[in-house]
Amino acid sequence: MVNVVGIDVSKDSLDVVLVKDGRKQHKVFRNGKVGHRRIQNWLVSREAGQVHACLEATGQYGERISAYLYQCGHQVSVVNPARIKRYGESKLHRNKTDKADAALIAEFCQKEQPNLWRPLPEPVRHLRSLVRRLDDLQNNFQQERNRLLAGERNPWVLADLQAHLDDLQARIIAVRQAIQQHIDQNPDLKSQQDLLTSIPGIGQLTAARLLAEIGDITAFESAPQLAAYAGLNPMGSRSGSSVLKKTRISKQGRAFLRKLLYMPALVARKHNPVIHQFCLRLSQRKLPEMAIVAAAMRKLLHIVFGVLKNQLPFDPDFGKQFDFST
Repeated sequence: MVNVVGIDVSKDSLDVVLVKDGRKQHKVFRNGKVGHRRIQNWLVSREAGQVHACLEATGQYGERISAYLYQCGHQVSVVNPARIKRYGESKLHRNKTDKADAALIAEFCQKEQPNLWRPLPEPVRHLRSLVRRLDDLQNNFQQERNRLLAGERNPWVLADLQAHLDDLQARIIAVRQAIQQHIDQNPDLKSQQDLLTSIPGIGQLTAARLLAEIGDITAFESAPQLAAYAGLNPMGSRSGSSVLKKTRISKQGRAFLRKLLYMPALVARKHNPVIHQFCLRLSQRKLPEMAIVAAAMRKLLHIVFGVLKNQLPFDPDFGKQFDFST
């Protein structure tokens, strides 16, 4: 039986709990290259062998240790924090310390056997970094633009704001060019971008963002699984005859992926024949406007899955392409 390791990740430290032969061993390491090597040496000294390491998805703080353990030959799972939280609540765990959290993650891994993680290919990792940098710059640009339009009258401040906006605009253009240049230089990414842009409603930049956030499409077994990854899966609440709430999207997934689908879904609602007809049917059923938009986002993501999975461009008359159950 594979030994289990739970890791509670923070910016500067990693609380590690090894479960071996029913016993828990705990140790704290620095979150850096030296600390990562010491974790591996510690596992070797404990004769742990190949372990199944589990940690919460915490962005960049956990990516390096995940990649390092994977390179060392260990199994790695990166889990949505909401799953760990609900598991702890179901087990009535009340302690909230880094050590207790690491032990809870190890217990979750042992009992639930979460799916294994694998690192993204380097071209996709680089694309994701560029896309997220672009998003940061665009957010900064909007913040500064709001300040400029907020009624500031000081000439010096106005000039400084305008200078910063000009600089941000130049950087945004440069990053957009770097994104497309990177895709053009990578045949696989370029092929996937061409497939995505065949879908009415998706342009080059949206395609780049989708490729960066989705990563490896083969990691998803079905379109509903991809929709759940984005938090676009429907979630109802019904109990007996007295509790019946409106069905909503779960939002228990990548918020950035939902955000980047919003505007393309609005465009697709007008110009994509499949989504246009789909939204018409929902309108005839008197669904609320935002519910229709959310459904259009999910439908668009299903089409993205079908196009990338089948490696065929969008064709509204090709039914197999939209068999999203597989």
